Amino acid sequence: MQQLIYFIQKYRYFLFFLFLELIAFQLIINNLSFHKSKFINSASSITGDFYSKTNSIRDYFQLDTENKELLNENLILRNKLEKLSLSIDTSPITKIFEKTDLRQRYSYIQGRIEKNQFRNNYNFLTINLGKKDSLVPEMGVINSKGILGITENVLQRYSRVRSILNKNSKINAKLKNSNYFGTLTWDGLDYNSTQLLDIPRQAKLKVGDTIITGGMSSIFPEGIPIGSIDNIVNEASIKRIINIKLFNDMSNLKNIYVVKDFDKQQLVNLEKTSNE
Repeated sequence: MQQLIYFIQKYRYFLFFLFLELIAFQLIINNLSFHKSKFINSASSITGDFYSKTNSIRDYFQLDTENKELLNENLILRNKLEKLSLSIDTSPITKIFEKTDLRQRYSYIQGRIEKNQFRNNYNFLTINLGKKDSLVPEMGVINSKGILGITENVLQRYSRVRSILNKNSKINAKLKNSNYFGTLTWDGLDYNSTQLLDIPRQAKLKVGDTIITGGMSSIFPEGIPIGSIDNIVNEASIKRIINIKLFNDMSNLKNIYVVKDFDKQQLVNLEKTSNE
């Protein structure tokens, strides 16, 4: 304490000068719009660089986790490719085109989430893909763990995605171990849990059962993971609610895939014809 007092006494004129300089600087910033705007722009640039470097450091330390996810996804894809190759190799060439449809229906466009909402009743994602990447509204958005949402507004370079954590979201889903279908919705409460409705009463359910996409639309292919049954509300009622624990942590998202369905336009045209 004595040393601090000595320091202040020794440099009191210099410290007083700095104090007056700070007051003068504050008066200039607050009263002159030109200087104020320059200061704000400079501060924004500095903070922007700071956040950019911080994000780069954070991304570096998350590389190990992301690499593990990519390796796991590659393993799944390799297994599927091996099964497909085996079925082709063991089938007579004359029967391949008669009984097996090898035409590709879906393709996937890789992108990244720029903004993620998950605490509101009507949440959206912003992704770094748009018209330049062949995106249109009503395309499914997924990642290696499951579904995330559906494209809604598509601009040239960016798109807004209606998250599954949106009270207007309704997605066809089913039980993995049966063909019973329902509608996936969200009640606006827990951002890591959604609700499955309209599952028939005769469907046998138990906690831990996996829920996947039903494939009854041109948005998501069948079989994409969603989550597992966490609990069932009003189990004996016709209006039972099945709470689904999502495989994704919706507060921690980054890399995504947008699903492109090559048959979508044909299905849309067919539906329009049926409604006429």
